[in-house]
Amino acid sequence: MSPRCFCTSCVQKHRGDIVSLHGQVLGQHEGIEFYTIGQRKGLGLSTPQPLYVIELDAENNRVVVGDDTALDRDEFTVDRCNWIPFDAPPEQMEVTAKIRYNHPGTPATVTPLGQGRAKVKLHVPQRAITPGQAAVFYQDDLVAGGGWIAR
Repeated sequence: MSPRCFCTSCVQKHRGDIVSLHGQVLGQHEGIEFYTIGQRKGLGLSTPQPLYVIELDAENNRVVVGDDTALDRDEFTVDRCNWIPFDAPPEQMEVTAKIRYNHPGTPATVTPLGQGRAKVKLHVPQRAITPGQAAVFYQDDLVAGGGWIAR
């Protein structure tokens, strides 16, 4: 059995709506898997101001777009947390949070919620926090833990 190809020309496309933050249909997409949070180019929309992908709504097969101010967030939840140096994490901890591979890190307060989840409150809002990406928490040079950014 040969492996299945997942390149963009082989994946079956499933059209859906590109909508504004207010739900107004602005255009069509060929499949939400071809988009990423923060993307600006390749939307196929002509608007007076640049639009960015703000959310990928898989449940409704929609790409939600808005201006760049809608990309900034200061709070999110992580799932499947792993607390490296702790048997049980403290009630709250001050960390440097990295929210994607090349992110420099930003000060944050992490509050474990139980059942492998935690709330992350960034001290300075960050752009394009993307569900499915890893978030890693540092205390100086120590990796305190991390998890996967939840939707």
